[in-house]
Amino acid sequence: MKVQHPESIVRFGICRWDITPPVGSYHRMWGAAAHDRSEGIHRPLTATVVCFSPLNGESADSSTSMTQVLISLDHCVLGDAELLELRAAAAHAAQLELEAITVTFTHTHAAGLFNRDRASQPGGEFIADYLEGLARQLATAVVAAQESAVEATCTYATGRCTLAAERDFWDVASGQYVCGTNPLGKADDHLVLVAVRDLAGQTLATVVNYACHPTTLAWDNRLISPDYPGAMRDLVEQATRAPCLFLQGASGDLGPVHGFVGDVEVADRNGRQLAYAALSAWESLPPPRTTFDYMGAVASGTAIGTWQHVPASHERQQALSAWCVEHFTLAIPYRCDLPDAQETRLALAAFVEQERIARAAGRLAEAAKARALAERETRHLARLQNRPNGSACPLSMTLWRMGDAIWIAIPGEPYQVLQEQLRSRFPDHPLVVITLSNSATPTYLPPRDRYGKGIYQESIAQLEPGCLEQIIHHLTGRIERLLTSNVCGGTSESKNPSRP
Repeated sequence: MKVQHPESIVRFGICRWDITPPVGSYHRMWGAAAHDRSEGIHRPLTATVVCFSPLNGESADSSTSMTQVLISLDHCVLGDAELLELRAAAAHAAQLELEAITVTFTHTHAAGLFNRDRASQPGGEFIADYLEGLARQLATAVVAAQESAVEATCTYATGRCTLAAERDFWDVASGQYVCGTNPLGKADDHLVLVAVRDLAGQTLATVVNYACHPTTLAWDNRLISPDYPGAMRDLVEQATRAPCLFLQGASGDLGPVHGFVGDVEVADRNGRQLAYAALSAWESLPPPRTTFDYMGAVASGTAIGTWQHVPASHERQQALSAWCVEHFTLAIPYRCDLPDAQETRLALAAFVEQERIARAAGRLAEAAKARALAERETRHLARLQNRPNGSACPLSMTLWRMGDAIWIAIPGEPYQVLQEQLRSRFPDHPLVVITLSNSATPTYLPPRDRYGKGIYQESIAQLEPGCLEQIIHHLTGRIERLLTSNVCGGTSESKNPSRP
């Protein structure tokens, strides 16, 4: 008898870059924040760029590179226009098609907001130069990651971490749902740890895939920070002596048990909690490209069954080199019950006037509330103005099959049920779920039963009820085909750029 541990064999390269914006840049991510500009740095922000490709490097169509680039930024979100500029710069530098570039976010809410529509705000004068510099940095980093690529083995382990809690909480006193820790709720504690090691067994990188909003630091924090992913990475990197890539999972309804504070030590403590869970999974890893074989009984005080890690067979290693990529678009209708642009402009103007009057009268608490409500309307107006035209939102997604594993990159912020259902349907395959990929336009993706309850995530969700169920159903079918397709052998690419 033998036990096969899930793995992928690929070519892999990585590059890390400091992308910390200047102190004094626009920092207001929270409606309740009294400040606009950042006043210091807690921990630097980073961009981590990784390149994956099959061992043979190219598809049957020699004009199409199979290299896939994944870029993770220590930001909350960027607008689709800003994201397209970054992806285009990376694609041009790497000589790849645009669809080969996936940009995602750790989703820290303490980095600042660098969309160009904030240029007129205090600190907004830094935004244009910052974005131009970021595009140049990513172009350089992608090339460096490509040049560093070597044959590597990705070995997967599962861990558990109780950092996250469900955050849809019914406030009895105010008679409404609030966004905070729900001690009676259920939170997915699943953690995926990926160790990437070269042929000599040297660790090239680790990947930590976990679902939890980085909202430890909120309106009272005035420092640029990656929130908990920063401390998590530092601790994991100290232990493994290799870069750590954090990938945000399906965390639409998940946030830290202790969050919405201004104390950076709480963020670091949250990060260490996740790091220790990841390192526990790390210590469970077997040597790469081995199977765990039963070696027979040894007579002792009783008969002892012995097991040993032995090199995987050639056939097993061939299976681990299987490679498929699918890029596809699923169109889901926008909801029709949200305020339109004209209604939003009127509401915004009313709140701005309320703030002016209250502030002039010295009613500072009333002014702060009006300022926060004005920010809500500003963000809703930006979403309406920036979303693609038409009655349906085109959701562009990517699936990679690498050996035993499936990597899933989807836009927006789905609720945890997405990763829970997919993992229950494919228990024999590691699933790396990457959200906020290439677009935040759909905002939250709640399940049907959360609509109409006044929950924050549902109140700003752009797509019709049932959107998440459609996505789960569609991904299930696509993953089933990827796992059974004869195309997978590291020699060809499965592409479907149109919606089914």
